[in-house]
Amino acid sequence: MTTITTKDFYTAIKERRSYYGINKEVKVSDEKIKEIVEFAVKYTPSAFNSQTARLVVLTGEAHDKLWNITTETLRKVVGEGDFEGTQQKMDSFKAGFGTVLFFEDEAIVKSLQGHFPLYADNFPVWSNQASGMHQLVVWSALDAEGLGASLQHYNPLIDDKVKREWNIPSNWKLIAQMPFGNPIAQPGEKEFQPIEDRVRFYK
Repeated sequence: MTTITTKDFYTAIKERRSYYGINKEVKVSDEKIKEIVEFAVKYTPSAFNSQTARLVVLTGEAHDKLWNITTETLRKVVGEGDFEGTQQKMDSFKAGFGTVLFFEDEAIVKSLQGHFPLYADNFPVWSNQASGMHQLVVWSALDAEGLGASLQHYNPLIDDKVKREWNIPSNWKLIAQMPFGNPIAQPGEKEFQPIEDRVRFYK
């Protein structure tokens, strides 16, 4: 079995952070990035083993085009007069090496709702939970390989244009976007709420 990272599980989870300062000068091969994404899709669990996750990886011109699309879409919403902060944020994402797009296959979700009507209301929730797990696996694995990433949500504003540009099936629902690249700025110190307020044990 191919090893994705030399870091242990705890370390990979602990060191995963949001990196907003990234560039295209990555030392990780395209093959390794492909391995990470395919590993996540294959082994991350999903309710009823439904395997609803659909991931698209954009690099090079495709990555740049995604953030051009997002920029122009937001410009129409925000307006030119108050766009400087948004432009800087878009430029920071575009400066990265690539973006992972996380989708969920709604056709499978709807099929499960039909087959198991008692749980119909739960399947969209479980689908989102599965996507969150995929996001964490990919994010942590990218970080473990020395790449910086963050999680963004410009859906549903960009959904239609993204689907047209990359011929995405209509039943794939865009959940999140993860720009990644070579980290050039470290994240700030992370603050934690008291763990005793967040976890309880009983026996």
